Amino acid sequence: MGKVITTIIPIFMLIMLGAGARRFGFMKIDFIAAANRLVFYLAIPALVFRALTKASLRSEFDPWSVIMMVIAVLFVVALAVFCNRSRKTVGGPLQGTFAQAAVHGNLGYIGLAVAFYYLDESGFARASMMVGFLMILQNFLGVVLLQYYCCEKSISRRGRNLLVPVLLNPVILAALAGIVFNLSTLPMPQIIDRFLMILSGLALPMGLLLIGASISFALLRQWLPQAALVALFKLFLLPAAGLLLFRLAGVDAQTFTPGMILLAAPTATLTFVMAREMGGHVDLAVASISLTTILSAFSYALWLGFLN
Repeated sequence: MGKVITTIIPIFMLIMLGAGARRFGFMKIDFIAAANRLVFYLAIPALVFRALTKASLRSEFDPWSVIMMVIAVLFVVALAVFCNRSRKTVGGPLQGTFAQAAVHGNLGYIGLAVAFYYLDESGFARASMMVGFLMILQNFLGVVLLQYYCCEKSISRRGRNLLVPVLLNPVILAALAGIVFNLSTLPMPQIIDRFLMILSGLALPMGLLLIGASISFALLRQWLPQAALVALFKLFLLPAAGLLLFRLAGVDAQTFTPGMILLAAPTATLTFVMAREMGGHVDLAVASISLTTILSAFSYALWLGFLN
C-alpha cells in the first residue's frame, strides 16, 4: 500500500498545483493551449515511442489482456446506452456526452503517468502498447455515440471529419512507430535516444499541470449529479468490469495491471473537444472531466491497493 500512496499522492499534488497556478494567473489561457500542443504532439509521443523501442514485445504483449479490455469498454458503453433509455426526459446532447464520458479515459496524461510511476519498465511498455488499442476504440466510440445522439446532418458531417484526425492521434502513431522500430531490430543511435529521453521528461509533469489547469469548479457545482453518474461509470464500473474479465480469462495480475490503470483513468479532456465539435453538452463534459480527475486520486488508490 505504501507504493500506491507514494505514487498517487505526488501525481495529484501536481494536478492541484496546476489548478492553483491557473487560479492565481501563473498559467494563462494562451500558455495552456500552446503547452498542451507541445505535450500532446511531441513529449508524450516521444515517451511512448522510446518505451516501446526498448521493450521485449514478444514477451510483453498479451492479446488476452487487450481483448478483455475491449470487451469491458463495450460492455460499459452498452450499460450507458441502457441508462440513457431509462432517462427519456434527458436531451440528446446530454445523453451523448454522458455515454462517451463514461468510457473515454485520459490515457495520455493521467493513465500513462500512473503507469510510469507505479510500474517497472516492462509494465510501462505493456501499458504503452495497450494505449494504442484503447485510444482507437474509445475515440471511435466517442464519435459514433455523439453522432447517434446528436443526429443533425451538419453535426454528422463534422463527426466524420473529426474521426480521421482522431484516429491519426500522435500517441497512437508513436506507439505503432515504436513497435515497428522494435521489430526491425535496428540499433537506436545514442544521440537520438538521449534526445528522446530529455524530450519525454517534459511529458508527464507538464501534462499533469495542464490537467489541473483545466478543472472548473464552477461547472462542477452546477452539473454535480450528472457528473457523479459519469464518475460512477468511468472510475468504478469500467475498471470493475475489466478486473472481472481479466480474472475470468486467467490473466495474471502482473500482466493485467497496466490495463487496469488505463481503464481506471478519469474522463479525457478530448471529450470536451468532441462535444463542442459535434453538438454535445460542453458544460457536462467539463464538469465530468473535473470531477473524475479529482476523484481518480481515491479510485486509483482503491484499485491499486486492492490489486496489491
